Amino acid sequence: MLVAQLAVIASGVLDTIMSGRYSAVDLAAVGIGASVYFSIFIGLLGVVQALSPIAAQLFGGKHYERIGEETRQTAWLALGLAALGVALLAHPEPFLRLSSAPPEVEAKTRAYLQGIAWALPAMLLFRVFFALTTAVSRPRAVMLINLVYFALKVPLNALFIYGALGAPELGGPGCAVATAIASWLICAIAWVYCAKHPFYAPFGVFSRWSWPDWRAIWAHLRLGVPMGLSFFVEVTSFTFMALFLARLGAATSAGHQIASNATAVVYMFGLAIGNATGVLTAQALGAGDPREARHTGLIGMGIMFAISACAAVTILLGAHRIVFLYTHDGAVIAIATRLMAFVAFYQLFDTAQVVIVNALRGYKIALIPMLVYTLALWGIGLGGGYALGLGHVAAAGALGLATPMGASGFWLAGVASLVVAAGILFAYFIRVSGERAIPAR
Repeated sequence: MLVAQLAVIASGVLDTIMSGRYSAVDLAAVGIGASVYFSIFIGLLGVVQALSPIAAQLFGGKHYERIGEETRQTAWLALGLAALGVALLAHPEPFLRLSSAPPEVEAKTRAYLQGIAWALPAMLLFRVFFALTTAVSRPRAVMLINLVYFALKVPLNALFIYGALGAPELGGPGCAVATAIASWLICAIAWVYCAKHPFYAPFGVFSRWSWPDWRAIWAHLRLGVPMGLSFFVEVTSFTFMALFLARLGAATSAGHQIASNATAVVYMFGLAIGNATGVLTAQALGAGDPREARHTGLIGMGIMFAISACAAVTILLGAHRIVFLYTHDGAVIAIATRLMAFVAFYQLFDTAQVVIVNALRGYKIALIPMLVYTLALWGIGLGGGYALGLGHVAAAGALGLATPMGASGFWLAGVASLVVAAGILFAYFIRVSGERAIPAR
């Protein structure tokens, strides 16, 4: 699962590097456009991803025949969500107004969003397969398909960013066209694999046709909507940060995009371990073993904290070298290098909370994490970041901080928000898992 997640984020890093080498304007446009796209995609993905704990508990309880029907209903749900997402990408004005980006950046951002809208339906359908196959402990299939995706992105990016073999030279928006083509290819590969491989036969995914069952979809939505909103709050805390920072110019946007990419790479470790922890926790609960579920959750959290501590040291010691991989622009290097100190601490708590949240999802608990995210990430992170980054906060002087702090203010508030979120969610997991592990008298 880690390799699968790294392959996904590597494609984002690839987009950043290749568009950054093309021009700072294209890098800023890809940063803003990707932020808008992922705000929409991740929110919808969270709803689809609810299939994972549902199928994992059914798999743990050996109710194989029900997994196929849950998968078919989730596919219908994914198609409906895709239609909503494409409509939002076709009208991105609210996001673009927040960014107040220069006209040349805004034009490139619109072109990027028009291209990547074609990728959304394919990626949501692929994520149905992703949720199913990880829930039944077959992550290698996802890993291989995601590696194919990354391998496709390299030549497709070169083709459409720089223009070759008769393709138009699109600059940064060429990344979006490449993403759309690669997304439909891996979607087809995933479902052909599911239909043909004998391991999936007991689930009967393709054994019969199912029209939408609104009762089943509603049951899915009761878990999926809080999950989707949690995903949405988490990603938009980053999206709006990028949009607000676009007001400070292309160099600041580009520097923030590099810092965001570095954070996202480490976050993939947390997401992979979190997904594995959530699946194994759900399987243990489905098998009627709550003590094993609690133990699994705590082990996953401990593993992730150790990895994140090592990553923090690496980022602090190698900040300049990391930034230099992305760009040779002196102004962008100066801004991004300064932000790397915040990245080191940000990822420590970001990865911790994502493992805890996934463990709670294994218990089919999603509402409380959503509320914690809203309070911490939007209230403290985004609200506090706006005040410190773009406003004048008199009280900040007592702490030796001169406001407005620019990008540093947003990142400082982001660290504080994650400390709060991780602390509350960990305490809640200890309580819930402890209550479930106590045998009934």
